[in-house]
Amino acid sequence: MVTEDMVRAALKNVIDPEIGLDIVNLGLVYRIDVLNGGSRVDIDMTLTTPACPAGPQILDQARREVKALSEVYRQLTDVNINLVWTPFWNPSLMSEEARDELGFL
Repeated sequence: MVTEDMVRAALKNVIDPEIGLDIVNLGLVYRIDVLNGGSRVDIDMTLTTPACPAGPQILDQARREVKALSEVYRQLTDVNINLVWTPFWNPSLMSEEARDELGFL
C-alpha cells in the first residue's frame, strides 16, 4: 500500500524551476493523506506566491509524480491536490537544508 512517506519521496522529485529546490524542502507541502486503503491520496500544498508563473507546471508535475506510484501500487487510482493559501508560505517553512542552500540563516 502507498504510504505518506512514499508520497513525500515522490514529491521531492518536483523542483520549483525558479528556485531550484524541491517542493517538500521548500515547505510547500502541508498535508498528505492516504485514504481508502491506498486508493486515494489527498495533498494540501501551496506555492511561494499566488502569482507564481510556474504554479500550473508545479501542480501538474506533483500530480504526475504521485500518480506514477500506481505503476507499482495498482490500487492507487485517485490523486487530489488542493492548492491552499493558509497558512501563507514564508521562508520559515523551509527545511534547514533548503534554508542553508538559499542562504537563509
